[in-house]
Amino acid sequence: MSPTLAIMRRELRSYFVTSLAWVFLVIFLVLAGLLTFYAGDFYERGLADLQPFFAVHPWLYLILVPAVSMRMWPEEARDGTQELLLTLPVTLRQAMLGKFLAAWLFLGLALALTFPLWITVNYLGSPDNGVILAGYLGSWLMAGAFVSIGACLSTLTRSQVVAFILTALVCVLLILAGQPQVLDFFQGTLPRRLVNGVAHLSMLRHFEAISRGVLDLRDLIYFLLTILAWLAGGVLILELKRTR
Repeated sequence: MSPTLAIMRRELRSYFVTSLAWVFLVIFLVLAGLLTFYAGDFYERGLADLQPFFAVHPWLYLILVPAVSMRMWPEEARDGTQELLLTLPVTLRQAMLGKFLAAWLFLGLALALTFPLWITVNYLGSPDNGVILAGYLGSWLMAGAFVSIGACLSTLTRSQVVAFILTALVCVLLILAGQPQVLDFFQGTLPRRLVNGVAHLSMLRHFEAISRGVLDLRDLIYFLLTILAWLAGGVLILELKRTR
């Protein structure tokens, strides 16, 4: 078994040893259901689709994903196992990737457990299941991007609370980057190209395109590059810590 898979299995096991995994799953499923059917005007729309369900995902992830990722490296530092981990025949890339994959798979499990909503809309009508599948893919990619941000920022501190706040702050900035109010604010002070660049940084913009069933290669590349960039940043920070 490769070191990456070994670390991934260890991390996944640690989620379910404590109550964190079960609390997260319950909160995610309950909030997703309530927000979809009540705050999302599911019945009033008169359409059998899951657009209201996917619309709340960025805001759910904004709170719940930092709660999962904040423990990645601060917990290692607290338990005194980070130094041991860095001395083992495991590269920092393998350690970072193993921790990331564990959290990403865990979030994939949370998404998979929402399948009753999919069954419900198919019972109520005839939705475009291809669009729904695209929405799940977009949601999972966005969750991966959030986790990679948390994995990177958690290397900066020994405090889980600080890691949570930093991750939530960066994620909300990426969500709001493409909002009209934000772009209008920069419209008069920045060149048009920079304003367009800020708009393209918006995670919400790329996610919404995929959730509507539009699988543009540029949106997929955006999420993959975001994940790789933040994971690489986390590895770089750990390298600097090890050299010191």
